[in-house]
Amino acid sequence: KHMQGACKKAHSELTDGFVRVKKRDLEKLTTEVMQLREFLPRVVNSDLIEMLHKSRVAKTVKAHLTQEQELLQEECLHLQSRLEVLQIECQREREEKLLLHEQLWQSGAELQQQADYCFSLGSAVCSLLWNCSTREDMVKQWLADGSLPAFVAVATQTLGSFVRTLDEDVKTRSEDCDTQEYQFVLALAGTITNIAAVTSGRDFLSSSAHDLLDTLIKLLELMKPGGFSKLKVLMLMGLYNASISVKGLKYMIENPALLPLIRTLLEDRSWEVCLHSLRLLQSVLLEDVAQPRLGAALLDSDIQSRISGFTSSVQPSLRLLAQQILADIQVLLQVNVFQNSLIRGNVWQVMS
Repeated sequence: KHMQGACKKAHSELTDGFVRVKKRDLEKLTTEVMQLREFLPRVVNSDLIEMLHKSRVAKTVKAHLTQEQELLQEECLHLQSRLEVLQIECQREREEKLLLHEQLWQSGAELQQQADYCFSLGSAVCSLLWNCSTREDMVKQWLADGSLPAFVAVATQTLGSFVRTLDEDVKTRSEDCDTQEYQFVLALAGTITNIAAVTSGRDFLSSSAHDLLDTLIKLLELMKPGGFSKLKVLMLMGLYNASISVKGLKYMIENPALLPLIRTLLEDRSWEVCLHSLRLLQSVLLEDVAQPRLGAALLDSDIQSRISGFTSSVQPSLRLLAQQILADIQVLLQVNVFQNSLIRGNVWQVMS
């Protein structure tokens, strides 16, 4: 009975919320609780403040990123819209380009047909002019009716355009081409040569067609050795005919490219080009007006050496002309020696 009473008493104490502990443990627990009350707010408050700050920063960053994302989405939509518009425009321009390319090809083909026709017509007409220009009275008639200046202007422009538009491989061809354009240019050059063969025509070219003379010299420079022999021969013949006029010769020797051009043409593979180059050189040698201007350049040893090589040519006309020019050069050398001796004699007389 006593034990039952004790158990009931203990059970009643437990149910009332009381526990028996040692006093020492209670004091220890009390001390720990007081310490926690003192230090926990400090630790919790600093961590909480830092956590709250980070939270606010994170919210701000999140809001900023959200705003940027919205802006980027709007910009992306705008760019997408522009891309679609540009793709449509690009497709339209591509179609227009293809259409223009086709039209350009058709226009080029039509233009080439027209050019071929014009060259064919020009070749036929200039061939007739070439034949007519062999008559002196016809050249005089052209001068009288004033049609010659217009023809010379067209011929100058056409010759220049022909040579400037040639490819490098075409300029150096050893054989002459057989196109309508080339035949047209040949007929022009032949007509000019025949005009210069007439005294009145030669005087006109020497006084009023300086552009043409300069163009002929320039074109002969542009054409490499060995190509377009017929055209070179005709242009050299035209220059030679013009040099018969004192005015024409005076104008041509003022061109510093004349003698270097002749020196280059003497290296050409065509003996006819060399022959007519020698004739032009002889025309310059035999005129007194060329001596003060060209002087020793006419007696250049390289030119003499090249001319000497022609004296053994199998072509009789080239061989004979080379011999004549060498004889002319010897006469000029003797004249120069005589003049130098007179000058020295005059100097000695003054000094004495």
